[in-house]
This record gives sequence, structure tokens and C-alpha cells, in this order.
Amino acid sequence: MIDACDRCLRRSHLVAFLAGDVQRGVPEADPEALIAAVPAGRRADARSFLARFDPRAARATLGADALCGHSDSFPARLRDLPEPPAVLYSTRIGLVARLDEPVAVVIGSRRPSEYGRTVAYGLGRGLGAAGVPVVSGLALGIDAVAHRGCLDGDGRTVAVLASGVDVAYPRTNRRLYERIRAEGAIVSEMPPGTRPLRWLFPARNRIMAALGQLTVVVEAAERSGTLITADCAADIGRDVAAVPGLVTSEVAAGTNGLLRNGAALVTGPQDVLDLLYGVGVREVPAAPEPVLDEPDRGLLELVARGAGLDELGREAGLPAAAVRATLARLELRGLVRRAPSGNYVPAA
Repeated sequence: MIDACDRCLRRSHLVAFLAGDVQRGVPEADPEALIAAVPAGRRADARSFLARFDPRAARATLGADALCGHSDSFPARLRDLPEPPAVLYSTRIGLVARLDEPVAVVIGSRRPSEYGRTVAYGLGRGLGAAGVPVVSGLALGIDAVAHRGCLDGDGRTVAVLASGVDVAYPRTNRRLYERIRAEGAIVSEMPPGTRPLRWLFPARNRIMAALGQLTVVVEAAERSGTLITADCAADIGRDVAAVPGLVTSEVAAGTNGLLRNGAALVTGPQDVLDLLYGVGVREVPAAPEPVLDEPDRGLLELVARGAGLDELGREAGLPAAAVRATLARLELRGLVRRAPSGNYVPAA
């Protein structure tokens, strides 16, 4: 589906053409203002680009859905932004255009703790199972974990990129990117083919903030770029929530600061549902209780209590080989996972 007018397509492609010359901020709405903001040596090139730009040819070669602000299908929530995208490109614009229901944005650090990963996955999976779309930025860390959790909960997730929708970034998330293309939606204000640039990341954060009704920050340092999204959300009247973290942890300083300044406290997906729908109105579907034999159940309980590898065999009275085999079974069933420390932790 392509419903973008010539004027908006021209502006969007001009931004992509000059992206390497723009230093920061949100793309100017007026093409002449954008041209005036780039180095003088590039202005003639920009005007030449506009003169030869062919909207019909651009539509024929997009390879993606596209909606501009003049389209009735343009996501209404994006109109709350002071500078909405000229064009919103997507791999599945129908899903994005229907986001008029409660939507949660789940974001956080690119270098989260195991606690942060566990919480983010649990939020994504619980919200996905409850039918709440999850929006995030496909970044390393919390974003990727939240996307994956939502998909594992059979939910719908939307990844907002700082590149074209056909550019998987970061490359290490390529497999997840492909899964979101197949089961969710990828969106961007940049035309296909656009490479990610530093200033495009804070610019795309405003789109994430606008698409959601509630922004949940799982982990963020005191000067984290994640807080830009939270600020954007608050500026346009969206609710902001945060997951509490250790007061001694640098990666939780930003989230704890949000809580100190009045953000809602979130400890799990039910808290998010209560914030979106009202307390008790909607509940996270109960997960079936796993059927476990001994020693599987006993070992799972020890892992849940925080026992390390050395303690598991001693506490359970099992030889090392039996502990390894049991942990492997639990991991295959998705009940535990191995942390970077080498110990096992409960899966969300």
C-alpha cells in the first residue's frame, strides 16, 4: 500500500539525500529550511536533486508500504508530534495503521544486566500473550529482548528503525529482524536503502514514543539515550513507567531517576496492563504449570532460589553429570537459561 503524495515523498527523499550532512535534530518540514541547514557546498546539489526527483519512479521502486501525513490511514498518534514524519515507510503498514488500541513501548539499555534481560523478556512475552502490541527499536539489549519476548508470546511487535526498513541494523540482530518482518512490522521515516546515522537514532525515538500509549523503561544509565524516548513521550502527553533497579547499579540510575521524578512503577506485565486498561480490567493469561518429575522440579526450585552451579549438585544430592543433564532438559523446555556468569537463571 502506497498512499504518499508527491510533496511528502520529495521531502522524505531529500532528507535521505542530505542525511550525511545533517548533524542532529528532527528533519525540517520545509525543504528550503532543510537545505539552508546543511553546508553551503551541498545546497546546489540538494536543489539539483529536488529538480530531478521523480515521485512516480520513487513509488515504483520503493519495495515497501508508505503513508504520508495527508493519508487518512496515517497513524493518528503520530500527528501528536510537533514534527511528524513526512512519510512513514513499513514492511506491513496495515498493522501499524491499526495501532489505535493500547500499545506499550518497551525500551532500555544496550548493555543490560541479566535482571534487565529477564524482566524485558517477561514484559514482552506477557504483553504479547495479552494481545498488547509492543513497540521498540531493535537495538541490542533490552529492545531486542522485548521484541523476542512479544513474538514468543504470539504477540505483535513493531520495530522502529533509524535506517530504511530494508536495512537490518545492528547486523547481529538480523535473524530477529527477519522474524519481525514475517510476524510483526518494521517502520521508519527514512526511505528504503537509507543507512543508519547517529542523528537518526534520537529522531526515530520520537516515533516510538508517539506510537505507544505508555513507554516503559527497563534499564537505563543516567545519561542514556533511552531517556530521550521517555522525554519525548512525556512531552506529547504519554505516560512513562520504569522498572526499579539496584540503587548501586549504574545501568539502573536512569530508571530509578524516572521513578523518583514520578514515573509509574512496573514490576511485570500485569502492572503495564493495569496502567493501560485500569486495575484488574485485563489480565495476563496464566501460563500452564509445567509438568515436571524429580529431580527436575527440585533443581528448578534451587535455580529459582539463586543457587550457583557448585551448589546445585550439593543441595540436590546429585552427581555433576546428572545436574548437567537435568539443566539441559530444563533449558530445552525454556524454563532456565544460562547467564553470562555461567550460572543458570529462571527464564521469564
